[in-house]
Amino acid sequence: MTPRKKTASRYSSRNKIAFDAQAFLDSAGIGRKIRQVIRGDVVYSQGESAKTVMYLKDGSIKLTVVNGAGKEAVITILGHGDFFGEGCLAGQAVRMGTATAISTSTVHVIEKSEMLKVLHEQNALSDQFIAYMLARNIRVEEDLVDQLFNSSEKRLARTLLLLARYGKEDKPQGVLPPISQEMLAEMIGTTRPRVNFFMNKFKKLGFIKYDNGLHINTSLLSVVLHD
Repeated sequence: MTPRKKTASRYSSRNKIAFDAQAFLDSAGIGRKIRQVIRGDVVYSQGESAKTVMYLKDGSIKLTVVNGAGKEAVITILGHGDFFGEGCLAGQAVRMGTATAISTSTVHVIEKSEMLKVLHEQNALSDQFIAYMLARNIRVEEDLVDQLFNSSEKRLARTLLLLARYGKEDKPQGVLPPISQEMLAEMIGTTRPRVNFFMNKFKKLGFIKYDNGLHINTSLLSVVLHD
C-alpha cells in the first residue's frame, strides 16, 4: 500500500501557510549580518558550533550530511525565503550538517540570542515562524515517504518540481539552480546513469528543456501523479 493518492493535495496545499520571511525580519527589527557567498563557499560545516540562524534572501544552498564512514548525502536544496541552521533554537550545540552555496547567494546571519528574543516578544511573528517551520518539517516527512514508497522516476520528478519551487507564489516555475546529475542521484537515492536516463526521457516528453539552464514544465507533475 502506497500513499500516492495524496500527492496531488500535497502539492496544492503545502504552501497555504503564507509567511513573508523578509517582512518578518524587517518588521521585527532583527539585527543581522549580511553575507555574500559564491558557488562552492561553505556557509557552515557539520560539527561546528551552532550559534546563529540563517535566512536565504536569494541564491541556492545545499545541505549535506556525512556519516561516520565518510559517505556524504544531500539532504535538501534551499532557495529564496528559506531559513536554515534553526536547530540551534531547539538546543543543538553543533551543526548537524554542512551548508554550501551552489550559486551566488545572499545570506542573513542572525544571532541565536536575538532571534529568540524577538520570537518571545513578537507573538504574532512567533506564531508565523512556528507555522512556517512545522510546514517545512512536514515536507521532510513527505520526502521520507517519497523515498520509501515511490520509484526513482517519481522521486526525480518530485525533486525537480520542488527545486523549481513548484507551488511557491514567488517562483511557481523557472530555471533550476545549478545542480549536477550526480547531486540529483544522491538526493533521490539512485545512480547517475538512472538519472541521466530519466532526464533524457523527460526531455523527449517535453517536461524539461535545456536553454541557458534547466527549465521545468509543470506538466512534469503528471509523472508524480501517475499510478
